[in-house]
Amino acid sequence: MGSLRSLRLAAGSFFRFCESHASSSLRFTRKSDLKRMNGFCTKPQESYKAPTSTYTHRVPLHKPSDWEKRILIWSGRFKSKDQIPETISFEMLDTAKNKLRVKISYVMVALTVLGCILMVIQGKKAAQRNESLTGWNLDKKARLKEETALKAKTE
Repeated sequence: MGSLRSLRLAAGSFFRFCESHASSSLRFTRKSDLKRMNGFCTKPQESYKAPTSTYTHRVPLHKPSDWEKRILIWSGRFKSKDQIPETISFEMLDTAKNKLRVKISYVMVALTVLGCILMVIQGKKAAQRNESLTGWNLDKKARLKEETALKAKTE
């Protein structure tokens, strides 16, 4: 522990030494703004002036279209079109779109699982009827061979 403390003290004194002997081209002013002092340009910096027009930090609003109103209703944000205000924030619309996107993805996952289960059931029924893709392919090839043989005889 003692060596760690002495290392910290040595590093601190080194940084203080470097700060005191730093280049005079960059100095901190009272407002902690950087002030550049060159031999060519020693013009004092102007102080910060507040803008003449007052700006309130309001969220920019958006007038939703009919489609966006439907999205707001489907996402569960509002119950009916009458409850939707004339202007809404972009964040509200993005949140509603994201919720709807998640709901659609859940529906797609459920439909995919349902489709897989249906295919397994149909495959088992086809196996009970002794139907297979290999059998279908062999029958199709035999039929095509017969058709080509008939065409060759007629020509």
